[in-house]
Amino acid sequence: MSNWKALLLTGVVAACVSSVYAADKAPALNYKVKNIAGKEVDLSQYKGKVLLVVNVASRCGLTGQYKELEALHEKYGDKGLAVMGFPCNQFGKQEPGSEADIAEFCSKTYAVKFDMFSKLNVNTVEKDGAVIEEADPFYKYLTSVATEPAKPGKITWNFEKFVIGKNGEVVARFAPRTAPDAPEVIKVLEAELAK
Repeated sequence: MSNWKALLLTGVVAACVSSVYAADKAPALNYKVKNIAGKEVDLSQYKGKVLLVVNVASRCGLTGQYKELEALHEKYGDKGLAVMGFPCNQFGKQEPGSEADIAEFCSKTYAVKFDMFSKLNVNTVEKDGAVIEEADPFYKYLTSVATEPAKPGKITWNFEKFVIGKNGEVVARFAPRTAPDAPEVIKVLEAELAK
């Protein structure tokens, strides 16, 4: 093999290994989802930001957390925080509306300006051994990661929260009743933003 072919082959292999290594270093960002308008979004565009990922619902006892989520977006958005709302109708059918209904509710009721996405399933649901609802791949990944203070496993209810660091790794998971602006959440967000 000539030197230039060997050099070319080495470069191709190095590029492939490098891209696989880079993808592995930002595992939570290796997914595509749809925004509230139905447009595909590659989550890799969020690399370098701290993400607060929340499954949301409009008719839940915890829906008031939208106010706190928007306040976090306003306070930390220009410092690198991206709040991400993922509507889900799997818990008590508390998000029955269309994406247009959800967007209108969020805008009119809570003046939401943070990124909202299309409705999805956060858990896989089986009945009599058959899958009747399949979790979105992004949420399959999120719920598989060992985190603190919540452990891996299914989402328990609306408004469960994940913090993803600038490097694309899941660094924390908080229960639905933990307020978005609770001291333990703020501590993690500020520590990740400071990195």
